[in-house]
Amino acid sequence: MAIRHFLSTQDLSREELAHLLDVAAAFKKQPAGDALRGKAVALVFLNPSMRTRTSFEIGTWQLGGHAVVLAPGKDAWGIEFEPGVVMDGEAEEHVAEVAQVLSRYVDLIAVRAFPKFVDWNEDRQDKVIRAFARHATVPVINMETIVHPCQELAHALMLRERLGTPDFRGRKYVLTWTYHPKPLNTAVANSSLLIATRLGFDVTLLCPTPDYLLDPMFMDQARGNCAESGGSLTVSHDIEASYAGAHVVYAKSWGALPWFGNWGPEKPVRDAHRHFIVDEAKMALTDGAVFSHCLPLRRNIKATDGVMDAPYCGAIDEAGNRLPVQKAVMAWLAGQARGR
Repeated sequence: MAIRHFLSTQDLSREELAHLLDVAAAFKKQPAGDALRGKAVALVFLNPSMRTRTSFEIGTWQLGGHAVVLAPGKDAWGIEFEPGVVMDGEAEEHVAEVAQVLSRYVDLIAVRAFPKFVDWNEDRQDKVIRAFARHATVPVINMETIVHPCQELAHALMLRERLGTPDFRGRKYVLTWTYHPKPLNTAVANSSLLIATRLGFDVTLLCPTPDYLLDPMFMDQARGNCAESGGSLTVSHDIEASYAGAHVVYAKSWGALPWFGNWGPEKPVRDAHRHFIVDEAKMALTDGAVFSHCLPLRRNIKATDGVMDAPYCGAIDEAGNRLPVQKAVMAWLAGQARGR
């Protein structure tokens, strides 16, 4: 049987996604399990983490397994990911060896690797996580690269709980860009777009100008999702029209791809759109919408205190859901390794 990885929710059927959410909901009622008893998980962090590291470590323990945390270049050897390269730089070993050797020790490998923010044409290939998946002989989990599939599942579970249904057809979902003093990764925005269209929402992507549209490969995948799920996708630069009648508002800041790696020219555009902050007046335009954000969030920059502290804010619930959804993913993938 071919190894299944968890690199993107686009690789899973809608039935598989629904099953993972059902399993995660069950883990919320009964946190302990034995799906990882006698098993080990390598958590490879090329970038900092708080929620992801904590929830994966605790989740592994709650399922009876053991997690080993590695930070290449800090507490582990630096890794080279390019094939065919002459390794005369800083990296001491190649991912070809790293992934194969870790596969001899552990049952799952989870990787977090952000873009380098130099060349989007390079970063959009997602080489790090794909190199691990190519060379590993155990399942690989994406803990965030240019997409964040674990966050997607946590978000979807929160929406199930808040909206009281797994059927989101006919519901309006607004993915809104927000100001941030620094240009950020598009991963969560990409993932929000993918999971919302996958679940059948009528999605509005609200951003300041066309320069802030997401990569065409994600826009195209989202349109394909709509054709399958019965949802829709609209791009808007009109704040009031976008918020009007919304059932979900999801906020995220991201850098404009035309200036990727050269952020100076973007700054005046970014600074001119501080008014995209999510505030109480905008939320009042909605149809009693749920608000959320992946966290971390700069208060009174991305969203006001009033929004973050309102009963309609699901950000803490979403963050809490990282634990059960990741346990569902690990339990699912670990089942492939039985008898290894």
